[in-house]
Amino acid sequence: MKISVIIPTFQEEENIGRLIKYLKRQANTSLLQEIIIADGNSDDETVTIASQQGVRVLQCPVRGRAAQMNYAAARASGGILYFIHANTFPPKGFCDDIIFAVKDGYSAGCFRLQVDHNHWFLQLNCWFTRFDSDYVKFGDQSLFVTKEQFKNCNGFDERLYFLEDLELIKRIKSNGKFKIVSKHVLISAKKYLEKGIYKLQIAFFLMFIMYKLKYSQDKMREAYKRMTHSK
Repeated sequence: MKISVIIPTFQEEENIGRLIKYLKRQANTSLLQEIIIADGNSDDETVTIASQQGVRVLQCPVRGRAAQMNYAAARASGGILYFIHANTFPPKGFCDDIIFAVKDGYSAGCFRLQVDHNHWFLQLNCWFTRFDSDYVKFGDQSLFVTKEQFKNCNGFDERLYFLEDLELIKRIKSNGKFKIVSKHVLISAKKYLEKGIYKLQIAFFLMFIMYKLKYSQDKMREAYKRMTHSK
């Protein structure tokens, strides 16, 4: 059983080249089937940079993280799908960790989180990712799942703009075992520093509360844009 790494992208020219090089260095090549870039019609250099790195690039017909990941998953040839964001760097030996978890009976899982900034609040958030709780589950922790389990759960819900990974994990847990690997993925704190550490975290928490209260995704998107001044 081998791993297909799937990276949904949109305007990621700043990150994608560095991430692909990192993945190639750190991956166990005997376990890595492919790296797939699932692009949402970026008009920057994302696709060019990825293509130059020799990875598989898919131009997805529908933009949106859930739709892009589903599109790539349907075309992946690996028996295990590993979804990561373009600003997420998995730990050294991540392929071995994923295979070991699957062989141990887990059909899906993620890693703990680490941020490249020593602010106490960010570090506290990262500390909590050792617990298997919806309240401290972050999409940046990445997600691996067997292709069979992914199909059984019908993939990501493409109606969701937010928390599509959390919603899928909930369905996975009702149908199989989920593992939090004790190693860490590393993400950039750039977005936190640009938007404001507390402000952005409050926005994320609000999205979670609105999701739990079953607000529409459009309402959630409007609220997120107002809080973070996003386009």
